Amino acid sequence: MNYLKKSLALVFALALCLSAAACGGSDAPASSAAPAASAPASSEATDGSSALAETITLTVGASPAPHAEILEQVKPLLEAEGIQLEIKEFTDYVMPNKVLDAGEIDANYFQHKPYLDNFNAENGTDLAAAAFIHFEPLGVYPGKTASLDALPDGGVVAVPNDPSNEARALQLLEKLGLIKLKEGVGLNATKLDIIENAKNLDIQEIEAAQLPRLLPDVDIAVVNGNYAVEAGIADTVLDAEDKESEAAQEFANIIAVRAGDESRPEIQKLIEALQSDTIRDYITNTYGGVVIPVF
Repeated sequence: MNYLKKSLALVFALALCLSAAACGGSDAPASSAAPAASAPASSEATDGSSALAETITLTVGASPAPHAEILEQVKPLLEAEGIQLEIKEFTDYVMPNKVLDAGEIDANYFQHKPYLDNFNAENGTDLAAAAFIHFEPLGVYPGKTASLDALPDGGVVAVPNDPSNEARALQLLEKLGLIKLKEGVGLNATKLDIIENAKNLDIQEIEAAQLPRLLPDVDIAVVNGNYAVEAGIADTVLDAEDKESEAAQEFANIIAVRAGDESRPEIQKLIEALQSDTIRDYITNTYGGVVIPVF
């Protein structure tokens, strides 16, 4: 009997040990509950990742100056709206519209509406003006000849070769009394429309981006404001389009998009930022009369 009691006591003791071990094992779930308690921190990280995932990248093509420079000032304004602005620079007037039409960028900022309209007509594209931002007066810049008064007979005058800017250049030369155009030719003016040329000026049509580089080879050139800024010659201008002229509205530089994208929220945020007081002040203080805000 004593033996049986001892055996039962041993079994009971063993049972108590196993029970204690089981209780000790319950510490592991309690310990693993600590990471579970940190789940909200994990959720916060997930929420942060979700916010980052919702950040929108907006790619805008632009001429290096002043357009890309202005867009750089817009970046922090858009970042506050959850939009990451990427700027893709172009040095000509053709590729920015081609890549926009192809869907490789979301918008571009380098041209005025008459140029865009002409591009659409010639290329069968459907690009639209989403907003008007600034005006760049065409200016006459000195080359071999330092002043308009010194312009010699037979002097070489370079003008942009794209239709709308060439017409503007010829109208500017007419305003300065250097030539006379046929009545009513307006923005369709070409060299063939010159009816008076008292100095027998040799007017050469050159790709707009090349004009600043060619100044040493010509007497004067009519240069787009953005290329004058980029080339660092803006302060040498001899004369320019009137700031209050009809051209200031007609030839304001635009944000262009694919037709139908004008109302995209991120495009609207881009326009809102570009037309802010911050950007107006930047344009006015940085470029003076060479680049003029129109909003």
